[in-house]
Amino acid sequence: MRSFVLFCLLISLLVVGACRRNTSEFVTVALSDKFSTLDTLTSKAAASAADERIRTLIFNTLVKKDSSFDYVGELASDIQTSEDGKVLTFILRDGIQFHNGKAFTASDVKYTFDELFKSESYKAGAFFDTENNERIPHISSIEVKDEKTIQFTVAKSSLRNQLLSNLVAIPIIAEGTVAQIATQPIGTGPFKFTVFDQSQNTMDLEANVNYFEGSPKFEKLRVKVIPDASSLQAELQTGAVDLAPLPSNLPPDTLNLLGELPTLNVLKFDGSNVQYLIFNVQSEPLNKTKVRQAIGYAIDREKIIDQLFFGQARIAHSIVPPESRAYSPGTEYRYNPEKARQLLKEAGYRDEPIVFKFSSGNSAVSQYSQVIQSSLKDVGMNVQIETLERGTIIQQLRQGQFQMFTGIWTGGNQDPMFLKDLFTTKRIPSETVPCCNRGRYSNPEVDEMLDAAIEELDREKAKELYKQAWNMISADLPLLPLWYPANMIVANKRIDNIKIGPSGDWSFLKDITVRN
Repeated sequence: MRSFVLFCLLISLLVVGACRRNTSEFVTVALSDKFSTLDTLTSKAAASAADERIRTLIFNTLVKKDSSFDYVGELASDIQTSEDGKVLTFILRDGIQFHNGKAFTASDVKYTFDELFKSESYKAGAFFDTENNERIPHISSIEVKDEKTIQFTVAKSSLRNQLLSNLVAIPIIAEGTVAQIATQPIGTGPFKFTVFDQSQNTMDLEANVNYFEGSPKFEKLRVKVIPDASSLQAELQTGAVDLAPLPSNLPPDTLNLLGELPTLNVLKFDGSNVQYLIFNVQSEPLNKTKVRQAIGYAIDREKIIDQLFFGQARIAHSIVPPESRAYSPGTEYRYNPEKARQLLKEAGYRDEPIVFKFSSGNSAVSQYSQVIQSSLKDVGMNVQIETLERGTIIQQLRQGQFQMFTGIWTGGNQDPMFLKDLFTTKRIPSETVPCCNRGRYSNPEVDEMLDAAIEELDREKAKELYKQAWNMISADLPLLPLWYPANMIVANKRIDNIKIGPSGDWSFLKDITVRN
């Protein structure tokens, strides 16, 4: 069957090759999911992953994450913190211009945040806490000291790292341009927006020759939305599309086959998002630690990665990716069905039913979930699958109407601060707390340790506290990390120097080269 499918792909390439349109003027990159807005600053709705990918092409932010997910300056050349941890001073880079030729200054940063908070947008909410239905701001003041210096003061020192984390998502816009951000955005990024053709689902951009990190090596970029898998395959084969980064609509076996075509490369890079199993620790029999641990030992994750994903993932032992400064594997649940059976016996498990829920519509999730169900049945567990529409299941997770669920955390898990959201008692969902401790896990010692880690200004001490917390959490196992999906890219062989980072953002596009 594999040879036949490859033969069909090759025939298709030969048949339509003569019809290939001339795309040398553009580098065309495929977007698997539709983007909803160019305005990721003042939009009331949450920006999608597609929106954020386009945002990184047009805009820069004050702060970015480096390869170890530490916070470093992007538009800022230096970040200085006061002794009490409350005042962060950002020294801005020299010589940066917006796409309209305006010089970038601290006034643009102040303007951006004034408009952000005025809009009460989705992203603005990250800079506030809510207590008794009252919004409490993290930031006490933002002051322009001079053209190249801006100062943020936070309400308490523990908010310093949270501020840096939130700044990563905020696109800096030119003073006076907020009204046009959704239709004619002006940023400082590596590409300038030119036109969006809604009928063709394409957006055209051109290289910013004055980009402070160096102009892109090609003149024009076209982003084309292609959600249909068959259409994406066809356009890759004909050369109508040059790049398909993180093609969520192409399953692992299809990616493998595309990689065998003479005109295409399929590249794999380590990713940082994490697929997981979460357990409702308030639901019998999952309220027993040994039952949860048995599940961890019963699943052969290496086999799933090898046979279902063709190696397009790496096993996860932590929510935090290995590249993070605070990574610790904690308790490693290597495949051991005999140990799983022994733990079930010690827990007094008596064939109590467990309902395993996940969102419908994703064939890869359905496949691996059935393998997990089979593995758990093999060690004597009574597991039943239930698939639901995504909106319904998210509501049930919030209300605790589940026993076991599989999903993926994207982006947030890069920062160990996320452990507090996932595992502390205060973050158990309620009417006022919508996220994120869905498993209802509560351990006072973990609460205390994570609070201390966030309060700690000494980075090395904080790192050790995060590691100790994960060691305790992983032993209790309210959540089992499964694997980190790889960042896959399908590319025409005329494209070189492709190096995508673990976060999977599209900033790498500015560095690619093209052979015509």
